[in-house]
Amino acid sequence: MNVFGEEWGEQPEDWSGGGGKSKRLVESGPVLGASVYEYGPGNFGVYHFHHGSEELVIVLRGRPTLRTPDGERVLAEGEVVHFRTGPDGAHSLRNDTDEPVRFVVAGIRVFPEVVEYPDLKQITAQAPQGSQTGERLWLIHDV
Repeated sequence: MNVFGEEWGEQPEDWSGGGGKSKRLVESGPVLGASVYEYGPGNFGVYHFHHGSEELVIVLRGRPTLRTPDGERVLAEGEVVHFRTGPDGAHSLRNDTDEPVRFVVAGIRVFPEVVEYPDLKQITAQAPQGSQTGERLWLIHDV
């Protein structure tokens, strides 16, 4: 896998909310997750924070805009940002430029996981295991 390659393969369902492309660098492992994302002009990820998983963003190409509880700022190529669990780690990235931006998101994978989306006023509970319904646990609760 090459983080600068243009081979994206079949795209999973887009939960970013903003139309980005992604490819996994680490197959669904029990502890570590890592993916490359590319956002075209106007693409974005929804503002969110995790209760169990920490994340790390590494900017490979372009200048995405980062939103955190401290405000917004434009990231430079090569910049690395760490997001802790809880509301202080809330974040989103978006592309306000005319060129694609590409970045790696890596983090620990904790299941079950609870993720909050303050702008959407939603909380999700998720796990790869089946729930009592026999389907994968994926619940969305409106706050």
